[in-house]
Amino acid sequence: MREGSRQLGRFALAGALGFLVDVAVLYGALALGAGWIAGRLLSFLAAAGFTWRFNRRYTFTPTDAPWREWWRYLASMALGMMINFIVYSAVLELLPSAWWSPAFAVGCGSAAGLVANFANAKFFVFKS
Repeated sequence: MREGSRQLGRFALAGALGFLVDVAVLYGALALGAGWIAGRLLSFLAAAGFTWRFNRRYTFTPTDAPWREWWRYLASMALGMMINFIVYSAVLELLPSAWWSPAFAVGCGSAAGLVANFANAKFFVFKS
């Protein structure tokens, strides 16, 4: 198996675990009174922090000091976050209001941003 395929698999695993972090933080924020947007921003930051650490340890070789790499990771995930947030918002608008709607919308947004995020992580954040 090629290294790129292994990296994509690990990146997808990080994303799946990050999805769980994302949804848990989102539902916690919503329960505490945050709205859909503020809750989603908090949950995105929590998920981004988790996935960065996972990817830094298991997917890619660290290439810089942790804090510089973290800021570069966060900045590079901005494109994926925009795609994610647009899809998340659209899905929430289209779905009936139900307990499962936010989690489903997060999942749709995460899937939509996966390719952009992987490319940015591989070729910008953790480039050799």
